[in-house]
Amino acid sequence: MTNALLDELSWRGLIHDSTDPAELRDHLAGGGRRCYIGFDPTAPSLTIGNLLPITLLIRAARAGVGAVALFGGGTGLIGDPSGKSVERALLSAEDVAGNVARHREIMETIFGRALGADQQPSFVDNGDWLGRLGMIEFLRDVGKHFPVTEMVRRDSVRRRLNDPEVGLTYTEFSYSLLQAYDYRRLCEDHGVTLQLGASDQWGNIVAGIDYVRRVLRTQVHGLTCPLLLRADGTKFGKSEKGAVWLTADRTSPYTFYQFLLNLSDVDAHTFALFFSLTEREPLERLFAEHAEAPGKRALQRHLARELTTLLHGPGALEAAEAASAALFSGDVKAIGADLISDVFADVPTVSEPLDRLSADGGWSVVDLLIATGLASSRRDAREHLGNGAVLVNGDRMAADSTVTEKDLLHGSVILIRRGRREWRVARFA
Repeated sequence: MTNALLDELSWRGLIHDSTDPAELRDHLAGGGRRCYIGFDPTAPSLTIGNLLPITLLIRAARAGVGAVALFGGGTGLIGDPSGKSVERALLSAEDVAGNVARHREIMETIFGRALGADQQPSFVDNGDWLGRLGMIEFLRDVGKHFPVTEMVRRDSVRRRLNDPEVGLTYTEFSYSLLQAYDYRRLCEDHGVTLQLGASDQWGNIVAGIDYVRRVLRTQVHGLTCPLLLRADGTKFGKSEKGAVWLTADRTSPYTFYQFLLNLSDVDAHTFALFFSLTEREPLERLFAEHAEAPGKRALQRHLARELTTLLHGPGALEAAEAASAALFSGDVKAIGADLISDVFADVPTVSEPLDRLSADGGWSVVDLLIATGLASSRRDAREHLGNGAVLVNGDRMAADSTVTEKDLLHGSVILIRRGRREWRVARFA
């Protein structure tokens, strides 16, 4: 059964680098195998890029390979330089410990929704052993196995060394040795014989494989998947602008749902292969259905529903879909107070004093349109109103319409739409 993992990864295009494929296949066929992936705790949350290794562990567990999630409570104090053009800012021990605890909460929730009780991954923190590893012990038992000439030939090291304005610190240079030591401890203590990771980790993975073979005289294996990249070729990282986070406090369920719903057809196909836990046959049927009628966006809708539920639960999906439907229909009164800010996060907003609505007869919609920038003049406003193009809170307005405190949604907000797409938010206090 365990070779189902390699078959699954191969079909999805999730194998980038691998140790000898035939040896790895024979190894997994022996049964009782365990794999691990390391997670770098450089931020309190995780991004969509981190969801890829999480789903790799889910696929491994479903295929009968024991899964281990390794948290970098020790290595996080240094930061992995792989794929980075500048040195990472060092975090305090307290921040790293807090990030590890938060990452565990996130993963426990996701794994709990995706896997049965007997498939749950083990959680391990490398701070448990790296924090006790002395300098002399590290140099004697680890460092002596790593020729510097080999280390400097790695792409990630060579690129930084060749940039005189950035360079590479000894701290960063030593990172791969720590990761190699992790593999040794996981092999010794937890029976792990396969490391998975993204393609930018291949050099570190190979270093760990060589180290384990030298020290433990044990054959272990490695496999990487492609990086998840944006259209411009950059990673979906924690520090990059516009990161899509896996927790609701940073990227709301509605925003996450809309992000997936608005994927291009090409990106949707990639996301389905990389992230969807739907089995091959129904997913291939969905690909065919989408190809026949791409305008219906069946693939994007499936992804939005599946992944929003995986991350945030069915209740959050229901709320996101209800808000999306309300926005599309114009029935914005149905959008809850907690979702207003998310749904209209990118809409221009104006703040007005509450007493504007308290005058006799209220505030004229003509003046409201001018104040929100939906009309350039009173004449322009009346023209839009006369054409029936203006809706306030979903209700069509006339040229003599006014708004009062009774029109406030959730006690403070009025939503104005002109035409099909032009929205404004007016907040009153």
